[in-house]
Formats: sequence, structure tokens, C-alpha cells
Amino acid sequence: MSLQGARRFFGWLRGATTETIRSFLSMLTLAEALVLDAWFEFWAHASQLAPSGKGWRTWLMLAGRGFGKTRAGAEWVERLANARPGARIALVGATIADARSIMVEGTSGLLKVAALNGRAIQWEPSLGRLRWPNGSEAQLFSGDNADGLRGPEHDFAWCDELAKWREAEASWDNLQFGLRRGPRPRALVTTTPRPIPLLKLMTEDGLTITTRGRTSDNINLDEKVIDMLTATYGGTRIGAQELDGVLLEDVEGALWTREMIERARVETVTPLTLPSLRDGPLPLPQGERGFDRIVVGVDPPAGVGEGVDACGIVVAGSRGGALYVLEDATVRGLSPEGWASRVAAAAARWNTGLVVAEANNGGAMVESVLKAADLGLRVRLVHASLGKCARAEPIALKFESGKAFFAGEFPELEAELGGMIAGGGYDGPGRSPDRADAMVWAMTVLGETRSGVPRVTRL
Repeated sequence: MSLQGARRFFGWLRGATTETIRSFLSMLTLAEALVLDAWFEFWAHASQLAPSGKGWRTWLMLAGRGFGKTRAGAEWVERLANARPGARIALVGATIADARSIMVEGTSGLLKVAALNGRAIQWEPSLGRLRWPNGSEAQLFSGDNADGLRGPEHDFAWCDELAKWREAEASWDNLQFGLRRGPRPRALVTTTPRPIPLLKLMTEDGLTITTRGRTSDNINLDEKVIDMLTATYGGTRIGAQELDGVLLEDVEGALWTREMIERARVETVTPLTLPSLRDGPLPLPQGERGFDRIVVGVDPPAGVGEGVDACGIVVAGSRGGALYVLEDATVRGLSPEGWASRVAAAAARWNTGLVVAEANNGGAMVESVLKAADLGLRVRLVHASLGKCARAEPIALKFESGKAFFAGEFPELEAELGGMIAGGGYDGPGRSPDRADAMVWAMTVLGETRSGVPRVTRL
């Protein structure tokens, strides 16, 4: 059956009654049902299928989370590897671990896709290499090590979540120099969009074809999940980016631009391990988990229940004069006792005894609940005499000057920071930047010095 014929048949199947579908499926043998289930072109969204024609070098798939980018990438690589014996393919993830766990071993990765199509490919994890029976090979690379892509030649490349690559521009440039093997080298980029310069340049390149997709386009996702995500993030900037796959521009006058956020990103730090440059992860020492100080910042909600602002809970630490965002534990819809217990849990995870909470709304509740629980935490109440954006400006300067960092990715927090406007005003998700304010309180306290000018006032 041709692809066009398959599309017509699928359209008929989608509009058929339950009884008709059951009758059709009952006529299939087990082998036929498995073939139909594995026929990607039959079930795929049009944006998941490679562009026709020969006038492109880069296929850029900008789509929301859960759209099916990984399955599309794996199917594309699997088809090319089998069609061209001896092909050399680069698989570039945000990290080597991501490339392995998502692109190769994931539920929609290359091993799974090959098995669905009845093919066996050899996976050598120690070498980060896949081999097909016809001699084609795929090698793993990471976007946080641009030099690793310097030199190797490839026929094709699949680049996943390029917007998360730590060395995006340098890695992409090195890949392009090596993408010169065979008669028609091509690259597929599958990513949730973020307003980084490289993605903007790609969309404007005449040799790039861009396809887009939304989370709701994936027919395999549970409708309840889609409804929940839409209800939570629909109509917001983060929803447009993460669900609809829209490449957003920075808010005019934003205190935190996307470029600034990406430049300030460093390796994730967990409560259990501390990165070591030479010997790999080491156990964190007791006390304050390898940092000079750790603080849990809290921006309490003014009310209780649904419809009120979230309780911003952000953990930040200082080390050697630098400030780090460590965790965003923000919650919504809990009782005062509920979100206060989450504050205590965050403090316990990071082995800290200091909580800083804004007193204007519910800080007193934080203090009373934590003291009643007898957890041994010291609660410092601070009074908000300035607006949230005004309080945030000194912290934004620390990020801009290379004195503050994000230890990992915090999409919801970053979306709020990107909506805070110099001089006042907010154009981010939700009614109020609660996560951002909690971060600002924590970092303000961490940044205080004996000779510095205090930026918070104790009650």
C-alpha cells in the first residue's frame, strides 16, 4: 500500500465505529497486527515524516514535549542505516548519558525501533556505538563536548534536544565540518524550542526545512494527561514553548534573557553527590553538602486551595563567592501545613537548617508550622518593602556578571525569570513569579556580607 493510500485508510479507521474497528482487527493475523503496529508511516503525524525533495540539508523538528520527536528520529536513522550500507551516523545528545538512555535505549529509541521492524542491531555501550548487519555504524556524541565532534566524518546526523546542549554553537559547527561523507549529507534536529541564537539562525537558513508539532498531536498520549497539561500551562509562555513547540522571543526588557540563562547553566548537583572534575562524583560531606551555605527560600501563597498562587520553594547554595540554584521544590494547592512540610523536606534533603520566608503573606505560618514540628530549623522572616522585580534586579546582575548559576535545568523557574521586566512588570506564566521570588530571597540572604548593604529587613 502506498503512503497516500495508507493515509486514506487511517482516516477511515479513525472515523469508524468501535464495532467496525474491532471487526477489522479480528480479521488480522497476529503477524499482520504486529506489522501494522510497527508501521510508523501509517500512524505518524505528518510533521514526524522526513521532508520530500532534495533541497534541504537540515531537518529541524520543533515540537512540544511528548510529540514523538524521539520515535521520529529513531525511525529516520533506522531507515537510512539500512538503505545505505556502510553509512556513518552521528547521534548527538545533550550529554552522552542522554544519548544512550533516550536515543538508543529509550522506549522510542533505536533498539526498540529496530526490534519493532524485526531487525537486530549490535549495541556496544562501552564504545557508544551501534552496528547494523550491512556495515552501517552510529556513534554517540554529546553537545557538552564540542571537541568530540572535531574530526569524524559522517553521512548523517541525528541531534536530539539541541536547545539543551551546553556547547551548542561549537558542537553544531564541528558537526557541520564533519558532515561531508557520501553524496547527500543531512542532519535531523529534534528539540523542544528555546530562544537560543543557534535555533533562530537555523530557522532562517535556506537549507533548513522546519516542521512543528504540539504535545496534543500525539495520538498515543492519554487524553487526560493532555487535558491536565493544557489546563495547567495553556495560554502561558511556557505552555507555548513546551507544549505547542513555539520558538519564543525574549520579553522586551527582561531581567533574564534566554542567552543569559543558558550561559549561567552548570552541571546538576543532587543532594547525594558533588561533582568532581577529575575523579567523578564523590559523596557529599555532612554539614552543608559541600557548599559554604545552603538556604531554602520560600514565597508563601496568600490563601489556601485552588486558584491561589503557588508556594515558591527554591533551594540555593553558595560556594567560593558564587551562588547556585540547586532545586525548585515549588508546590501548589496545598494547605499551610502541607507546603510547610515540603519546605522542611527540602531542607532535610540538602541538610540545611536555614529557611528564609517572606513575612508579608504567610511567612509567620511557615515559622509556626516548622517550629511546631520541632525540626530544628531556623526560620528567618524577611519583609518585602520593594516589588518582586526590584528585588530581583541585584540578583539578575549576579547572573549577568558570572557570579550566579543554575545547577541544572529548571524550566518553570526559568520561564518566570524570563518574564520579569526591569523597572517593574511581569510577562511570564501565572499571575505572579512565585518561584522566582523564592529564589531571589534565598540568593539575597546568601549574598549578604558583613560590609555589604543589607537587602532584606528582619521583622
